[in-house]
Amino acid sequence: MPARALTASVCFACLALPAASADAATRLTIRGAGFGHGVGMSQWGAYGFATHGWDHARILGHYYTGTSLGQAAQRPVRVLLQGSVGRAGFSGARRAGGRRLNPARTYGVRASGSSVLLLSASGRRLARTRAPLRVRGSGTRLRLAGTALNGVSGGAYRGALEFRPSGGYGVQAVNALSLDNYVRGVIARESPASWPLEALKAQAVAARTYAITTSKGGNGFDQYPETRSQVYGGVSAETRATNRAADETTGEVVTYKGRPVVTYFFSTSGGRTEDVEKSVLGLGGEALPWLRSVDDPYDGASPKHRWGPYRWSLGRADARLGSLVKGAFRGIQVRKRGSSPRIVSADVVGTGGRTRVSGPTLRARLGLFDTWVYFTTIRTTASAARAGSSAAAAGAAPEARA
Repeated sequence: MPARALTASVCFACLALPAASADAATRLTIRGAGFGHGVGMSQWGAYGFATHGWDHARILGHYYTGTSLGQAAQRPVRVLLQGSVGRAGFSGARRAGGRRLNPARTYGVRASGSSVLLLSASGRRLARTRAPLRVRGSGTRLRLAGTALNGVSGGAYRGALEFRPSGGYGVQAVNALSLDNYVRGVIARESPASWPLEALKAQAVAARTYAITTSKGGNGFDQYPETRSQVYGGVSAETRATNRAADETTGEVVTYKGRPVVTYFFSTSGGRTEDVEKSVLGLGGEALPWLRSVDDPYDGASPKHRWGPYRWSLGRADARLGSLVKGAFRGIQVRKRGSSPRIVSADVVGTGGRTRVSGPTLRARLGLFDTWVYFTTIRTTASAARAGSSAAAAGAAPEARA
């Protein structure tokens, strides 16, 4: 069932606590919904729509308000695989540094000032070249030695590998490949390959659009292979189903008024997505017309659709919140919620005063799945326990439940 926004009310919790006694224990109860930043396409929601017969175009149009599908020209994507290693290695290559190579052999790369050295497996210098050293293979046989930032060890990659000096004496490895081949390596790392084809196609288009509308602006690369951009696993991440999703959406991107736009996506909405300017992605910034809060009626299959309750001691919450607490922790007062019930701002209340924080800051300090969260402080008394009652509400009324 879709959740309703609580934009008109301010909910209070954890205030006016009575003094603790040997017969009483005060607990902070935390309940929530969703998993992620809450903006754009909910992946579990897309799964739900697909199981209800929606095609990928309709799914994307629902999550990205006022958009349509367009076509983007193929362009290279450069993904950072290793940041700064003393020596990189590769195999499966036919040419590098102006030399013919044996694809069955492993070669090394080391930085030398602003140049790059191509080495034999034994370390003998084969060539010295200006950066980057570009290495090409045949098909999907090109492999990078060692573990990449995506966690893949000895992974195979399409396209080319590029090596540049990095961090003084180190060398970085970048995978340069076509847009659609990049998408092949993303889909199954972001959505389970067992999901319906239309959900995978929605993921393919969202990933492709995100790649061409964002850039980390690094030296020689524009995407990370993990959550700082989107998760990319190279050939090891490809499956028959996800490659079909990539092939059947070749070149497709999400456009608003004819231009590709940033397509944020995340795991679980809890029943409603959030406006970008009320989220960690753009808190207090510009309202973007295609990233609006929408109902997400089929998100319920996610294990994070609803979570909790978690019951913490006030001391545990105090330790997590750290410097945000003035004096001793007494509770959290929500000041503003977004178009979904996600927290935009709240006060951390202590015996020495209040600290205003954003919902994303609160989520990060407490280690929560989402900012769609409710707090209730409950004081258990010895007399209540003897009477068979589990708890008595402390001070102010508890917040409404998720």
